[in-house]
Amino acid sequence: MIQLKRAYETASPNDGLRILVERLWPRGVSKQNAQIDLWLKDLAPSTELRKWYGHDPDRWPEFRKRYWAELGDLGDFLVLLKYVIKVRKATFVFAASDEERNSAVALKEFLEG
Repeated sequence: MIQLKRAYETASPNDGLRILVERLWPRGVSKQNAQIDLWLKDLAPSTELRKWYGHDPDRWPEFRKRYWAELGDLGDFLVLLKYVIKVRKATFVFAASDEERNSAVALKEFLEG
C-alpha cells in the first residue's frame, strides 16, 4: 500500500519509507524537516509535461495519460520500485496543493493499477 502526504505535513513513523516524487525540492521545506529517505526525481513528470499541466483541473485526464506514457518508459526501475513498496510501507511525498490531482496521485494509480 502506498500512502500520500504533502511535503508540508509533519513526518510520522507511520509513513514508512518516505519517497519524494517531485523533480524539484519543495519550496520552504528544509531537508531535515522533510525526513525524506529517497528522492526519486526520475519518477516525476518531465519538465515539459509539468509545465503543460500547470495544475489545471481540466487537463487532469490528459495529464494522467501522458504521465503514464512517460512512466511506461522506465521499465526495470518501476519493477524495482513495485518490489520495494510490496515489502515495505511507503509514503509518496509531494508538494502540490491540490491533493486529488497531482503527479503523486497519478503515480500511485499507475503502480497500483
